[in-house]
Amino acid sequence: MTTYSFLDVQASIDGPGGNFQLGSGAGNAEEGITIEPTGDKNTMTIGADGTGMHSLHADSSGTITIRLLKTSPTNAQLQNMYNYQTASSRYHGRNTIVVRNPITGDVTTCTEVAFAKQPPLSEAKAPGPSEWVFHAIAISKKLGSGTPELE
Repeated sequence: MTTYSFLDVQASIDGPGGNFQLGSGAGNAEEGITIEPTGDKNTMTIGADGTGMHSLHADSSGTITIRLLKTSPTNAQLQNMYNYQTASSRYHGRNTIVVRNPITGDVTTCTEVAFAKQPPLSEAKAPGPSEWVFHAIAISKKLGSGTPELE
């Protein structure tokens, strides 16, 4: 049996204008990091006579959301990178984000990543997390068994 802790999560972004950590130690909010596929991998079609067909889609795109505390210095790094990359199409969509957990053996690699938008600016009594949203053309995921030393 393995225990999970976000303290073990290592994440980074590498692209024009920056290369830095996004995982544990970056000032992550409780909600952490989410990687979600854009669409379904399959379409099921049922004919008039009840026979069916599955259609496998080549789509491996997705959305990555990094949630940081308002006071995290990583917000400034991401904002600088966003400003740099959105100034010209030459720099847009050229990031790589890798999220790994060496304890569980999980590794997710996101390529051809672009900033989707800036997080809203919240000045409040208790501001919520800053949510940085990215779009990735390709996401490759390998989930470990939870005991990578035995793999």
